[in-house]
Amino acid sequence: MKMYRNKKIIITFLAPTIIGLTLFVYYPLVKSILNSFYEWTLFSSDKKWVGLGNFIEIITGENIGLILKNNTLYAVISVICQVLIAMVLAACLEEAFMRKFQPFFRSILFMPSLISMTVVAILWKNIFNPNTGILNSLIHAIGFTDVTPQWIGDAHMAIFCCIFISQWQRMGYCILLDLIGIQKIPSALYEAAKIDGAGALKRFFYVTVPMAKESMLVTSLIIVIGSFKLFTEIQVLTGGGPGRATEVLATAMYRAAFTNDKMGIGSAYAVIIFVITMTLSLIQMKVSKTGKE
Repeated sequence: MKMYRNKKIIITFLAPTIIGLTLFVYYPLVKSILNSFYEWTLFSSDKKWVGLGNFIEIITGENIGLILKNNTLYAVISVICQVLIAMVLAACLEEAFMRKFQPFFRSILFMPSLISMTVVAILWKNIFNPNTGILNSLIHAIGFTDVTPQWIGDAHMAIFCCIFISQWQRMGYCILLDLIGIQKIPSALYEAAKIDGAGALKRFFYVTVPMAKESMLVTSLIIVIGSFKLFTEIQVLTGGGPGRATEVLATAMYRAAFTNDKMGIGSAYAVIIFVITMTLSLIQMKVSKTGKE
């Protein structure tokens, strides 16, 4: 009787989650996969079967190379900043001479993470404005009056501006996570390293990094997964422009579906994003042994 009651309680708690996932995740996912095989628009009920035609159009399109390059560039720079540099900065903050300043730096570094990415993108869009932005005003103030970078209006600089604001917003959070991880490393290991004559640099490479390498690898994979779902900062800051210079998979999906009204192409982009992120998620689960006892 007790076992039956426990099962009933478990089902009662799980039912809303299962229903929610079915209605708002699995059903739209299956629907998107099916829709990706049709040519259709929002304003017509007619659907034309094209099979893999939408996927072929995307893969053979002239912008797919640039789109994947932008997503990959974002992933690489994000891993360097949010994993490697963040770990170095966290280790610096944990050094004895920095500990009294640690609360101040923790607050300053974490503050951008509390701001919505939409707000951050709007803020930096104003800063990057070539005519009224504070960045160019500072450049002119220090004497470079003939230098007026276009920032997000420059096809070569725009993607790096987008990547920069992402790192500005997220790095503080990553540093705090690394700081917590470092503080959990047994102090006896650092004491033993000091007795053996290891300086701060050697302690970092021979104690901190080996003890944190698994979490660093998992974090790297999570960041890469997020890089292929990148949307908000690009859409708000540049809309994929100038031209298509900052286009990524998610903004290409949005443009195809809601700007060009090619819902089949948009659905195909969604499926491609799903396949990439699912593959990376399975790798992450394998590496972190998620689901194993």
